[in-house]
Amino acid sequence: MITRIAATALSVFLFAGPTIASAGEADVVKVEIRKEGARTYSFSVTLAHGDVGWKHYADAWEVVGPDGTVLGKRVLFHPHVNEQPFTRSLGGVKIPAGVAKVTLRAHDLVHGTGGKVMTVVVPE
Repeated sequence: MITRIAATALSVFLFAGPTIASAGEADVVKVEIRKEGARTYSFSVTLAHGDVGWKHYADAWEVVGPDGTVLGKRVLFHPHVNEQPFTRSLGGVKIPAGVAKVTLRAHDLVHGTGGKVMTVVVPE
């Protein structure tokens, strides 16, 4: 009886483990930036990620300055398993004077930040 339970648990682990890991890192695949006001911008960011459910999904993207400072963050509260790639927006992002470019990076629950990033020019 214990052997059968152990074998079942091992099977679940072996089949579920690779599925979660196979989702890979989240990638930024498209960025639109619009000026809202004096040094204030809105971003529409498209991410691609092999979301597999609540244990491994793209859970945020960030606007990062050249010195590594996070200038804005869009938190994503649920997986997008059947909606890939997907786009979400964030407004009211303040970008300091003198910053000509920002980088957009994605975050997922398993890998953290990683995957493809995109750097865009900040419109004057």
